[in-house]
Order: sequence, then structure tokens, then C-alpha cells
Amino acid sequence: MPMRTFRDYADMPDYVRGGAVAIGNFDGVHQGHWAVISEAGRLSRDLDIPFGILTFEPHPRSLFQPDYPPFRLTPLHSKAIQIEKLGAQFMVAAPFDRDFASITAEDFVRDILVESLGVRQVVVGYDFVFGRGRTGNQDLLTRMSNDGGYGVTVIDGVTHGDPAEGGEIYASSRIREYLMTGKPLPAADRLGRWWEISGVVLPGDQRGRRLGFPTANIALQDHLEPALGVYAVRITIEDENGETWHGGVANLGRRPTFDGKSTLLEVHIFDFDEDIYGRDVRVAFLEFLRPERKFDVLDALKAQIVADSEGARGILADPIYSDDRFPSRPGS
Repeated sequence: MPMRTFRDYADMPDYVRGGAVAIGNFDGVHQGHWAVISEAGRLSRDLDIPFGILTFEPHPRSLFQPDYPPFRLTPLHSKAIQIEKLGAQFMVAAPFDRDFASITAEDFVRDILVESLGVRQVVVGYDFVFGRGRTGNQDLLTRMSNDGGYGVTVIDGVTHGDPAEGGEIYASSRIREYLMTGKPLPAADRLGRWWEISGVVLPGDQRGRRLGFPTANIALQDHLEPALGVYAVRITIEDENGETWHGGVANLGRRPTFDGKSTLLEVHIFDFDEDIYGRDVRVAFLEFLRPERKFDVLDALKAQIVADSEGARGILADPIYSDDRFPSRPGS
């Protein structure tokens, strides 16, 4: 059964109450998050209770730092896709606004966790804080658990590599750094999958088609803006038939040759000739090929696209860039 997503926590149906619930922002749904989410899944199976996620939308930083550049690794749609793959039966995306931010930590536990969700088990990461002024933490959850009738599990930080040899704790902030410096491979190793941008294919100006390289154009919206330039990618068109991935080469940038200003993702899909305007797609970033640059003549641009396409095809054929490099997801 597909995961059910709720955009409010009021009047929850009985079939999701009394569950094991993992709580967090979970931006990126990386391997550190897997540990929190998979523990809730294990508890749900052992106790034969529902398995759910409580997250917050938009990300609190969007409320408190509205002028901050887009930073999301996984906007809500992308987050839901990745969480469903971990086996969750439901996800509550609580609306994070000024009223929600003013809820005290104690009221968060009593009104949301106990009254609305009726939680039986709560699972959080070691650094999870909540409530007005970020005053709630694992200690408060534990102190209130007897009266609330729920159990609490706290997951320690999970590291990528041996901590004694410089392994680092999985962190969304570190993954953002890798992407913003043109390093999608180490970012992917910490995510446990290739990082993606999802969106709707927009009508373009047909310049790519006139150059012999038609592109699917996708706006970044509130995705993080990684390093601008050319990437080897895979793309899938979302439909009821599941995921079918196609190789391609993409330019992420402002198209300086054509005096572009807004950032746009333009994907040339190899060996593909279908009309996908208006379709939902997901683009996975495999490797950074080169920075964006301006070309004085179109022939030079076309020659560079040919070279970029050859480079991307080579990367796509390299086993290093296969999905086999990633660990199995919990619940898969």
C-alpha cells in the first residue's frame, strides 16, 4: 500500500494512531536519517503497530531565515519519495508557521504526540530539539513518556567511515558542502543514493533543439543550488510504470552564452525522442564535468556539447557510477 501523507496533525485517522514514529526534519533522508527511521520501522514490526514519520514543512530555516538562499536537499515531494522507500506507512508533514513555532516543548508532546498522534513509540536522533526556543530535547521526551504512555528511543550519531580514522557523522550540512563545491560522488555516498532535483519539464526556447541537442528544462525552485556547470546525469519520467532511468548530460546554470539570468537545469537525454513537456521528472547527479562558461560562437558551444556528451557517456558506463555502490536501504 502506498505511503499516506498528511499535511496536518489534527483529526488523525485511527489506523495511524498508536504507532512507532520517527521525528525530524530529515532533509536529504541520508544514511544517518536511515538509522532513525529504520528503528521506528523495526519497532513497528516487533509490536505490530503503524510505522510513521513526523516532519515539518517548510523546513524551519525557511521561516526563521526567509532571505537565506534555497538550501533544501529534498523538498517535500522528494522527501516523501525517499521516506516511502524506507517502508514508512504514513508521513505527517506538520505545517511549520509562526503559530507552530510558538508551541512550547511540553505542549508539543502533550497536544501533538500524545493527543493527535497517540504515539506508542518515539524515535529521534541524538541532536533533535523542538518547541519554542528549541527547549525540548530527548531528556524532556523521556521525562514526559510515563504520563504520555509512550517509549523513547534515541539514536546516536552514525558515521561515514571509521571515527578513529577521521570518519565524519552523516550530516545534511556536509552533503550540501559537497554539492556546492561540485562533488556529487561523496555527497551520494553519504546520502546512500544519487542526489536528485525533481520538477516539471518546462517549455523552452528550443535553442538546444536547433543545435541538435534538445533539452528537458527544469526550474530549481527551492532545491539547493549546487555548483553551476555541466554534469553527467540520469533522468526518470514519473508515471505509474515505476522508475525507468535514462542517461544524459545536463547544464545547470544561467546560460551566459544567451545572456540568461535565472538558474535552470537543462538535460539532454541520450537516445530519447519523446515529448515530455509538463511531465514530472527526477534528475540524478552523477559527476561534475566542468564549470559553466560563455562561448563567443555557437559552433564552439556545439563542439563542447559533443565533448561533454562523450564524457557523460563514459561516466554512465563506468561501474563506479552504478547504483550497486550504495548500501541496501532498511526495509527494502
